[in-house]
Amino acid sequence: MVLTVAIQMDAIDKIDIDGDSTFALALEAQARGHRLYYYLTRQMSMMDGRVYAMLRPLTVRREQGNHFTLGDEKVCDLAAMDVVMMRQDPPFDMSYITATHLLERIHPETLVVNDPAHVRNAPEKLFVTLFDGVMPPTLISSDEQEIKAFRKKHGDIIVKPLYGNGGAAVFRVRPDDENLNALLELFAENYREPIITQAYVPAVRQGDKRIILVDGEPVGALNRIPAEGESRSNLHVGGTPAKTQLTKREREICRIIGPELKKRGLIFAGIDVIGDYLTEINVTSPTGIQEIERFDGTNIAGLIWDVVEAKR
Repeated sequence: MVLTVAIQMDAIDKIDIDGDSTFALALEAQARGHRLYYYLTRQMSMMDGRVYAMLRPLTVRREQGNHFTLGDEKVCDLAAMDVVMMRQDPPFDMSYITATHLLERIHPETLVVNDPAHVRNAPEKLFVTLFDGVMPPTLISSDEQEIKAFRKKHGDIIVKPLYGNGGAAVFRVRPDDENLNALLELFAENYREPIITQAYVPAVRQGDKRIILVDGEPVGALNRIPAEGESRSNLHVGGTPAKTQLTKREREICRIIGPELKKRGLIFAGIDVIGDYLTEINVTSPTGIQEIERFDGTNIAGLIWDVVEAKR
């Protein structure tokens, strides 16, 4: 089987080829003989019900500083593709949401990974609330009095944007911290959406685990240890990757959410677990598959393409 695959992503010349999951997916697809094309979200258009983009043939290789070659640009109807990989990074803003609306016009005749309608309807921090008994105590609100009452009850809290990503604007507010009022003012000035407030989970000192699910099944995990003096464990803010195994509780969480991921066509998902709690379900542009493969040899990109090929 040879598939024509269009990859909608960020600028390919700026990616880290040793950590980028999209690059790993492209390498695997190329190794299987699939034809790859590349475009940026801003190069996608719709007219008279037709969704098209300025595509360039793409070849990739694991060579630092020489990891890709692009062919000549050509306007192509995305409905003519077998697969579109929606892999641009968040923020999950109106630009991202608009892209899901456009790609919804061609799916499922052209398979979009992940299903664009369900990506739109599963924002990372809100989607978790669909499942009972998996989250730490959580408040989603813009109401200052509600947030202060939540802090009074739980003491040590985390405050973060509802649609943030990558650990940006995530704050730990301890019981004796006098900056909560200023912080709420800052959020009110910069975000129109409610903010998310959660009870601080001390187990984050032992790591924030990223677990990858493919078609609803857990296939690998990576622990991320926060740096000294840091409550965030994201790798690009200084977190350290570490090999790990799934616990009984983590497998239970995967059993709870996995069937819903599969039903919604969310083939490639990454969840974040701290201690016994699920904090996020990432379906926009999950990462971590290269780090996991280096630790345990699991070719997650291959598992994803196995599912995609079966659906085609």
